[in-house]
Amino acid sequence: MGLSMISSHKGQANSVLAANTIAFTACFAVWVMFSIIGIPIKELLDLSETQFGLLVATPILTGSIFRLPVGMLTDKVGGRIVYFILMLTMIIPLWLIGDATEYWQFLVLGLFVGIAGASFSVGIAYTAKWFDKKNQGFAMGIFGAGNAGAALTKFIAPALVITYGWQMVPKVYAVAMVVVIVLYWMFTYEDPAHHTAKNVSMKEQLKALNDPKLWKYMQYYSLVFGGFVALSLWMTKYYINEYGFDLQTAALLAAIFVLPSGVIRALGGWFSDKYGACKVTWVVMWVSLVSLFFMSYPQTSLIIQTTTGEAATFDLRLNVWVFTAFLFILGIAWGFGKASVFKFLSDEYPDNIGVVSGIVGLAGGMGGFLLPIMFGALIDYTHVNSVIFMLLYGATAISLIWMYFTFGKEQEQKNIEQAIQEANK
Repeated sequence: MGLSMISSHKGQANSVLAANTIAFTACFAVWVMFSIIGIPIKELLDLSETQFGLLVATPILTGSIFRLPVGMLTDKVGGRIVYFILMLTMIIPLWLIGDATEYWQFLVLGLFVGIAGASFSVGIAYTAKWFDKKNQGFAMGIFGAGNAGAALTKFIAPALVITYGWQMVPKVYAVAMVVVIVLYWMFTYEDPAHHTAKNVSMKEQLKALNDPKLWKYMQYYSLVFGGFVALSLWMTKYYINEYGFDLQTAALLAAIFVLPSGVIRALGGWFSDKYGACKVTWVVMWVSLVSLFFMSYPQTSLIIQTTTGEAATFDLRLNVWVFTAFLFILGIAWGFGKASVFKFLSDEYPDNIGVVSGIVGLAGGMGGFLLPIMFGALIDYTHVNSVIFMLLYGATAISLIWMYFTFGKEQEQKNIEQAIQEANK
């Protein structure tokens, strides 16, 4: 049951938070592994952009689908045992990826390994229940910083690919996961009082879907988390195709987006605790919209006929450093957004955080699954790399409009009620 020397509730809570965060970081690194090894596999199997999109997105599918059932199970039996079993199930298929040779084999094994993505809804619910309401946003933000596991893959996997070949990456990851599982079991605890849904039926748990607010949060999360996952999977290849970098340099540049977006989530949780989830999410959407507007512009050469009869050519394009600056800003914004959405959930659904985090996490994961496939299909159709940012720009605009009309009306109603109360006084 862990180390007996840590007996206080606060000590146990901090130990659980640390172990959950480390385990989630490892799981996330596994979940986006194909963002690196998929590039040599694409060349090996001569895949189209759409096929590559499906390859990198396949693990995201199972990680998304299983977020809801494992979140419900966490509410019933506790996070410790669910998390432990979840991590165990991915070891064998992870190892076998290194021996795969056919496209269908990568897809099938990717589905099994994708269970790593479901670790989020276990860990977020398991973590939240160890902390009081005023500190939940910050604690969940620290746990969510495990998204930086995507950056871990950007640093480690390219070096392994260059030195030993892509086949070594899943084998090293499998061994590392065994070590993480052992440490996790040593440093985590279980409190039966946290099993709030022990006697609640599945039908009752799913009643949360009747709440229209939850669908709004699902849409937000499908953008800030789904977009984060999709770009984590795609940006290495984007830098290779658009700017001509080698694999290792492209992965390092992509990490400029991935790492801050994961780490900053803890600060996003603190801001959401202090200023409210609504204000933080509103700012996030506007910053995203502006950044994506500039990133959407394709690499363009404008030819103008002058009065001298000679043509003047102007290059209208973002150089790599300006583009990366906007990508960095976008990553920071989405890091805050991922935390603020879950602050909404902890405030409004404290008794069934497992099931609602599973539902919202499912929506976010499905965004991460569908977007890379849509990226590939759009690039195959238009042959314009920046079309992926045009798609994200449209999704952000929809989120802003929805947020304005829903939260705006709610605030207007509150102002009216407050005015009536003051008039009655």
